[in-house]
Amino acid sequence: MKVHTRFLLSALDERHFPAASSPEIAFLGRSNVGKSSLINSLAGVKIAKTSNTPGRTQAINFFEVRWPGHPKPDLLFVDLPGYGYARVPREITNRWQGFVDPYLTNRSTLALCLCLVDANVPPQKSDAQLIEFLQHVDRPLLVVATKADKVGSRLQSALEKLRQGLGADKILPFSSKSGMGRDELWKLIRMAVERSDEESGGPEAPRAAG
Repeated sequence: MKVHTRFLLSALDERHFPAASSPEIAFLGRSNVGKSSLINSLAGVKIAKTSNTPGRTQAINFFEVRWPGHPKPDLLFVDLPGYGYARVPREITNRWQGFVDPYLTNRSTLALCLCLVDANVPPQKSDAQLIEFLQHVDRPLLVVATKADKVGSRLQSALEKLRQGLGADKILPFSSKSGMGRDELWKLIRMAVERSDEESGGPEAPRAAG
């Protein structure tokens, strides 16, 4: 799907969040799970900085996304700091709690949380805790298994282990390299945006096919 995107701002404090307006899609996951690569794959251009150094993203980064022909943003992609990396200084992870938790708990325009897990890694306690937290605060979520192209013939077995270990109803396999899952993920994002717009009385997104 063709979209227009641009970086909006980085926030290290709840006071720096942009005014709540368009529906927001949050990207969450452990450090080095491939959040930036997934965002760039969806956007079709490199808008999020990728790095081989886990824990590099330390702010919440907001990106505007608009459908072709629309003058204003239709949604925002929101890239949250990765978790579970021991080398991130404790003062930084403590600071995260002051703006990451309020974002996930209070943000009125948060339409969908994408919980990214590595398809090559067994279920992790921190991922299960994130999913449990989002369910507790009643946030819509979808578990996305990144780097699915690297699993090969073991993919279905790996997905089933993740589903059982994380207590997830559905896990979408995704590969930023091969494009696996990209169209389906866009379809689910559009559906979440449509739901959010219907609830708020805002503009509709292009209808999801199928």
